Amino acid sequence: AVLVALVVLGAPPAASTELSGVFQEMAKSECHFINGTEKVRFIDRYIYNRVQYAMFDSDVGHYVGFTPYGEKLAQYWNSDPAVLELYRNGADTYCRNNYRIVAPFTVEHRGER
Repeated sequence: AVLVALVVLGAPPAASTELSGVFQEMAKSECHFINGTEKVRFIDRYIYNRVQYAMFDSDVGHYVGFTPYGEKLAQYWNSDPAVLELYRNGADTYCRNNYRIVAPFTVEHRGER
């Protein structure tokens, strides 16, 4: 984190440190459908440079951190009831709501070539 701040501020990297200049931040939301929409699992993942640092799982019902930074974020997000309520309802508002749109392209074509 300090190295990133120094690079952003224009400080030269250490002699033995090579920087690519490319950083990847990604948030990925997933819906897992079991038996149509009978059982739906909503997962929201947060990834930085191929390392998952935090995740929300509707089966668990709260955020979980996997790195020190992710743990701090998870603690912050879990302390806000409005954020938790929004993501706990993700299976209904995001997954079930979009199921009728994506089902013809995924479920009904499974195994056909």
